Amino acid sequence: MKWVCKRQLHVAVVLAFLIITCALAKGQNRSPGFDPVQGLSADDLVRRALASNGELAAVRIEIERARGRLRQAGLRPNPTLEVEQTTGRFTGSPDERETSVGVAVPIELGAKRKRRVELAQVELEAAEAEVADRERRLTLEVMTLYAEALSALRELETTESINQVDLQTTRFVQARVNEGESAPLELNLLRTEVDRLRSRRALVEGRLTTALLKLKALAGISDAEPLRVREALTTVRQRALPQSVDAAIAVALRNRPDLRLARLNEEVAEAGLKLARASASPDLTAFTRYSVSRSAFEDTPVGVLRDRDKTLTFGVSLGIPIFNRNQGNKAEAAALISQARTRREFLEQIIRSEVQSAYARFEAARSAALTFEQGVIGRSTENIRVIRAAYELGQFQITDLLSEQRRLLDSQREYTETLTEQYRALADLQAALGGSRWPGQ
Repeated sequence: MKWVCKRQLHVAVVLAFLIITCALAKGQNRSPGFDPVQGLSADDLVRRALASNGELAAVRIEIERARGRLRQAGLRPNPTLEVEQTTGRFTGSPDERETSVGVAVPIELGAKRKRRVELAQVELEAAEAEVADRERRLTLEVMTLYAEALSALRELETTESINQVDLQTTRFVQARVNEGESAPLELNLLRTEVDRLRSRRALVEGRLTTALLKLKALAGISDAEPLRVREALTTVRQRALPQSVDAAIAVALRNRPDLRLARLNEEVAEAGLKLARASASPDLTAFTRYSVSRSAFEDTPVGVLRDRDKTLTFGVSLGIPIFNRNQGNKAEAAALISQARTRREFLEQIIRSEVQSAYARFEAARSAALTFEQGVIGRSTENIRVIRAAYELGQFQITDLLSEQRRLLDSQREYTETLTEQYRALADLQAALGGSRWPGQ
């Protein structure tokens, strides 16, 4: 009877390790947060975020504001209607009065309207570039959180698989303790390991829940709508990358919307200087006035004489720029040009550094992942086979089993961290290159 129980324990442990090995090798994920059919991929969430994110929607309204400013910049100044009434009733001459109606039309000189339109047009393009950059950063946020969710899912699957093995092993060790085949210490050690894994599982579940909630918020998904991911870290499709760091930097300098925004801000400053110079030119105002005047002459030999005159007046007025030649605005605009140029040059340096850093991180993470796949994970699988054979011969103790199990769990956890770093580095590199979609997607 004791031999039968011992043999059953051998078989159970071997089968359990085979199950966990197959599950970890295939990367199967049975968590409620994972659905390979109806779940959402990273690209699905990015599309939903770009369409439904509230903050991004608010930023896009800035484009409409810029279009309104462009329309306003092209409008001509309104004419002025002047009505004037003169009377002598209050000065002792009741018969003296004059009525005049005039129209004044401002005429902008110095191409002011053209300069305003140029400035508003560049500001519109800058608003569009700012929205594109916000889309790039939102995409990176979604990809980063998606990587966090995938990492938590894989670690949750690993922990849950080993925990199930421990629970199954506990039942058989309990039987052996009852039969006097094993010391109670072995059962206590195993139960301690089960509790430790249960605690770890709770922490990982918290990470997964947090990542999914943040993804919902970014993608505009309601709390009542479930969110499940479709991908797995081991099955994420690799995207085509530039062949070298120099090629990647060239792509980034060409495509980055924040760099385009910096260049447009420089153009905005230059357009502002042109407008400031144009504003220094005085405006010409052309006017005309129609007047009707009535007069009465009382002290005449023939009695009271009344006179009525109608006049039409034409004229122009022109300001004389003696004191105010817009000196302050021109000086400020020149300083803005220098400021925008300095920021653009600094951003170019930052972009080069970001691309180099992300490219190096991705290459290092990819190399580390290959090492895990070809070396560490393979050797861990071979260790399982050795443990199985040794346990069948009765040469394997429960402490050795738990020690090897922890090594396996640590290896899988490090492998998960490596895959997560590879995913994040790829997302950072994509954002550093401008956030453009990769060929083949």
